[in-house]
Formats: sequence, C-alpha cells, structure tokens
Amino acid sequence: MELVAREAVAGQVLPGRAVQKVVGKNSVIASGRMTMGFARYSAEAGPMEPHQHAEETVYVIAAQDGWVRTGSGPKQLGERIDLAAGMTMHFPELEWHLFGYGEGGFLDVIFFYGQVGNIRPEEIASAKTG
Repeated sequence: MELVAREAVAGQVLPGRAVQKVVGKNSVIASGRMTMGFARYSAEAGPMEPHQHAEETVYVIAAQDGWVRTGSGPKQLGERIDLAAGMTMHFPELEWHLFGYGEGGFLDVIFFYGQVGNIRPEEIASAKTG
C-alpha cells in the first residue's frame, strides 16, 4: 500500500484550476492504469475555458457558489447546474464542460480517469486513427 496526504502533494496551476496529481502518470503514486487527483477552481487560477477530454468522474468535496455547464460544443453549453459537496458527476468521453463559481466562490473536487494515457482530446484522436 502507498499512502499520501493531500497536503503533501504539490499543486500545479493550470488555466482555470489548480491540480494535485496523486495517482497516475507523472503523479506522486505511479500507476499505469488509472488517474486520480484533486482540483480547485477559484479566482486564484483564473477563469476556465470550456474543454473536453477522456471519460471522467468528478466528486465534489466542497463548493461555494460553484457550478458546471455541459453541452455538445464550447459554444453550445447548457444552463448552469449548481454544485454542492457530496455530488458526483460523470462526463462521457469528449463531452464539453465548464466549471465555474460566483464572486468569492470556489469548487474543490476529486477527479478520476480509468486510464493514464489518451486523456487529452488530441491523444484520443491519435489513438483512434493510429
């Protein structure tokens, strides 16, 4: 067994979020089969752009005026869905989504992928044509 406390995992600020990669490729705990980590969406990381990637499950640890929008494209996102601690979301592969928050708000989540590769859209397309 490997054990790590969240506080011991270095964070990486990406556009729109701060991520702590716990399990998977280039993570604290190496795995060739799954990816797991924490993400925090708040003003410190700036606004997020709509994005898509591999199939993903997200569990909300905490939220203050946090929300999600999903849709068929970056300009075809539906209404905001308010999020609260204890909610779980599942995004099918390549579904467009966007996390956000109101003034002074935030969203703190755990994310899971059932793989370590082919997570980004360009990797998925390459794997399907290659």
